[in-house]
Amino acid sequence: MVEEGALLWEPTPEVIRSAKITRFQEWLGRPGAYQDMWQWSVDSPAEFWTSIWEYFEVAGERGDGPVISGEMPATRWFDGSTINYAENALRGDPARLGVIFRDEAGNRRTYTVGELRAEVGRVRAGLVRLGVTKGDRVAAYIPNIPEALIAFLATASLGAIWSSCSPDFGAPSVIDRFTQIEPKVLFAVDGYHYGGKSFDRRDVVQDIAARLPSLAATVCVPYQNPIESAVTWDDLRSEEKEPEFDRVPFGHPLWILYSSGTTGLPKPIVHGHGGIVLEHLKALSFHQDLGPDDVFFWYTTTGWMMWNFLIGGLLVGSTVVLYDGSAAHPATDALWNVTAEEGVTYFGTGAPYIVASMKAGVKPHGLDKLRGLGSTGSPLPPEGFAWIYSDVKPDVQLGSFSGGTDVCTGFVGAVPLLPIRAGVIPCRCLGARVESYNPEGDPVIGEVGELVVTHPMPSMPVMFWNDPDGTRYHESYFADYPGIWRHGDWIKILPDGGCVIYGRSDSTLNRGGVRMGTSEFYRVVERFDEVSDSLVIDTGQLGQDGRLLLYVTLTTGTTLDEPLVTRLRTTLRKELSPRHVPDEIIEVPGIPRTLSGKKLEVPVRKILLGVPIAKAANTDAMANPEVLDHFRPIP
Repeated sequence: MVEEGALLWEPTPEVIRSAKITRFQEWLGRPGAYQDMWQWSVDSPAEFWTSIWEYFEVAGERGDGPVISGEMPATRWFDGSTINYAENALRGDPARLGVIFRDEAGNRRTYTVGELRAEVGRVRAGLVRLGVTKGDRVAAYIPNIPEALIAFLATASLGAIWSSCSPDFGAPSVIDRFTQIEPKVLFAVDGYHYGGKSFDRRDVVQDIAARLPSLAATVCVPYQNPIESAVTWDDLRSEEKEPEFDRVPFGHPLWILYSSGTTGLPKPIVHGHGGIVLEHLKALSFHQDLGPDDVFFWYTTTGWMMWNFLIGGLLVGSTVVLYDGSAAHPATDALWNVTAEEGVTYFGTGAPYIVASMKAGVKPHGLDKLRGLGSTGSPLPPEGFAWIYSDVKPDVQLGSFSGGTDVCTGFVGAVPLLPIRAGVIPCRCLGARVESYNPEGDPVIGEVGELVVTHPMPSMPVMFWNDPDGTRYHESYFADYPGIWRHGDWIKILPDGGCVIYGRSDSTLNRGGVRMGTSEFYRVVERFDEVSDSLVIDTGQLGQDGRLLLYVTLTTGTTLDEPLVTRLRTTLRKELSPRHVPDEIIEVPGIPRTLSGKKLEVPVRKILLGVPIAKAANTDAMANPEVLDHFRPIP
């Protein structure tokens, strides 16, 4: 077992000297420790965010309004300024390599910044011919391919609003999202490949389009076969035209992202041009340490906010790697191989992929250029941290980040100035005043509490779509602590500023008054070689103890026999507490997860308490809905 907090990596003097954040500190005239820098950034938000605009020489009109005005949730940023995301993303040397595309079959394409600009100009002209104007919504049902990025940038250049789902979403799930925003144009593929198989989506696309009366056109991006009555991609981009960029107010909607939608109608979360530009410039440059010499790859689909974060690499001049396909086809090491072959300098993925690679005994090689590795989606256990340094690369900077779709960034993460310790996130991110609140609503250090943000950030949602009085927005984040953003995670902030995330606070294990985050439980259980995945549910409610149920998915050739059950119980008793020994351990063929890989703890708990599956979970928003049938209401 790896001890939480064990030192795994320290920045050398050269790493610190060459870090992007060090150069920023020198430009500011504020050298010193990171914690002091963070404190200034949250104590003086107007000065800090103005410095981001000025340091990166953001393309736009700064205006003469206040940098920040109003309290959460009605905060306004940079009143009087105008900006366009696409203009900032497509700046710089036109000969520089902007995009590398790879898929699981080995196909490869590249685009320089100049080629991207030319394609964006063509597609923008096509959207104008279809009647798209500022404020219109453009939806996309499309995989992580260059056409998705080009269509997004063309949409943003017009001041129209982008929203995307990946083609593994079922029709009802897509309809739940897109009917809320009434798009004028739908980009769609006729099919996609995943795990070595082809999937025809023509019927699904026609289903979706039929439920969107607002559509003026469907544009078919070629994959296998044409979609009847759709505008072709080639027709849309037939007019050669230089791109133009319509500057819009700082808070003008850029894109609409969605909550997972596993327990109800997905929330349509709207982010603005200016907030995303400033936040991604800050996060990618100072926390990921990315710049023009970097190749940036994060494994994601267009239905996860990490796609929006990945393409932000263009803002800092990096080459971004788009990947379409399964992370584990033809084998578990697929993403490591792409990282090596493309000379990736920063590779990001979900924590489950790192754990799966560790359990599969993967030994990545050829990672000479890799200097940064990101993990998100769920807490990475200390053993996952240690595996990176023992089996992947001893001098890589591992950054475990926690944030979310709500802000399209991380609240807490890594920075090149700080060491990496097993299971510990090194810092609160610049400009994010994150606190841990105890049950009385007081900030605490060294104790597990609710993750809250007590001062606004510019990438917080400008609104929810179709929420004119802000009621839904307020209820989502501000109902528990007026004027304070409650994120819904358990966090412990250490005296040195490091952080540990313990999972969702609405799925806490509360046994006999002892609260524990589910991530602590999974860390113990999934360390067993026989266990490939697990889910723990506490059925207690309204202050009454319920049953503690552990569901396990076993590795091939393993059976849930009495010796394994005894070992699990004994280890949990010893490493957690006697109160956290499961009442029952149950084998299931798979653990239910969202399409972005998150475990469905809350929906499963509802099922166990008697809520029908159809009401407890939206199966179209799941990666493996078939496994829900193995979770039965408790007697």
